Amino acid sequence: MEQILSLPSKRTLYVRVILTTLTTLTVFKANGFPLAGDFGAFYVVAKRVWLGDLDLAYQIEAFVKLQVEVLGARHSASWTYPPQFDMLLAPLALMPGWAANLLFTAGTLAFYLMTLRAIAGNNFAPVLVILFPAIALNILTGQNGLLTGALIGLVCINAKKRQLSGQMLAGLALGAMIIKPHLAIAAGVYLLATRRWAAIATAAIVVLASSLVCTLVFGPQIWITWLGAIREAASFLERGMYPLYRMISGYAALYTAGASATGAFWGQTIMAGLALLAVVLAVVRRASPSFALGISAMVSVMISPYAYDYDLPIVGIGLALLLPDLTRLASAGERSIIYGLVMLTGTYGLLSTFLAPLQIGARGGLAMIALLVLLLRILLRKQPTLASSSEPAEILPHPARVLE
Repeated sequence: MEQILSLPSKRTLYVRVILTTLTTLTVFKANGFPLAGDFGAFYVVAKRVWLGDLDLAYQIEAFVKLQVEVLGARHSASWTYPPQFDMLLAPLALMPGWAANLLFTAGTLAFYLMTLRAIAGNNFAPVLVILFPAIALNILTGQNGLLTGALIGLVCINAKKRQLSGQMLAGLALGAMIIKPHLAIAAGVYLLATRRWAAIATAAIVVLASSLVCTLVFGPQIWITWLGAIREAASFLERGMYPLYRMISGYAALYTAGASATGAFWGQTIMAGLALLAVVLAVVRRASPSFALGISAMVSVMISPYAYDYDLPIVGIGLALLLPDLTRLASAGERSIIYGLVMLTGTYGLLSTFLAPLQIGARGGLAMIALLVLLLRILLRKQPTLASSSEPAEILPHPARVLE
């Protein structure tokens, strides 16, 4: 991967080939399978918003029937997205299914690639190669991992800025992550650890304002219905009723390895604690803002038990942020393992989605555990500072200065 950087012509070739392939997949998916995959569920929910019976989406039996009526296919997953995501999807119901699919997929793909390019710079080609399976997976399954990846990317781009405008933009992006709040925890911890109060306040305002709008549009009962769906989803997860082979959480890895639901939950709790510890360590050890934010992005998918292979674009944002310092802080072998774990996890997710023989275990969860261990090893390594010479480190305030 790193040899690509030495030849600009080869970098350009790789980027052109991959972008052409992704564009072809996007058009093919929209025309060949207009409502296949998870996007079909998005489209059904968008229609329920306009029909005024959105609460049916949060009742799994009713939701399955609705999908059969609209799509002609059964999709047994429950709907647990917050009402804010329902409002975001609503405009898609105003167009034919194939057009809605094309607009959603092409729009989120462009949004993600532009964000990734802004972060990666000259490293765009190798990062794109490593992430290709995960990006293709999102296109072919119609998922929203590219959207959440781009939002976390915007948080990271603007969180490094000290200006108020930058902090507010970071807060807006973090607040928009209410559509998948469990993936925004690590970014929130970074903002707290680095005292980005303007960003935190802006994110809180976005969440509160959007919640108020949803209450006015859908009625206060929508929150009770949503919480009921979450409780139901938790019971499904406990009974192993989700496609665990596609999950990349420690919970899924332990559960499929034979652990009880309780044991897997505690294992996930430990993994989440270590993931957040990695974020704090990156700040305490004076890592450069890019490196600390990269750690925050990479561990975002390691906190919740409900994380899937299509959430890997967030990890790609983290990798792009880490690369400038990673070549200095990690050995060639460690870097190879990091690249390999991310790429193989995406590849396994892509293949297991369409090949039944691979639908066993939770290989992605094992890969994320290994990746977390390696990141902690790099962070705990004895060295005077993790900060690069080209970028100022984030320094926690000295206790004596907290009251100033």
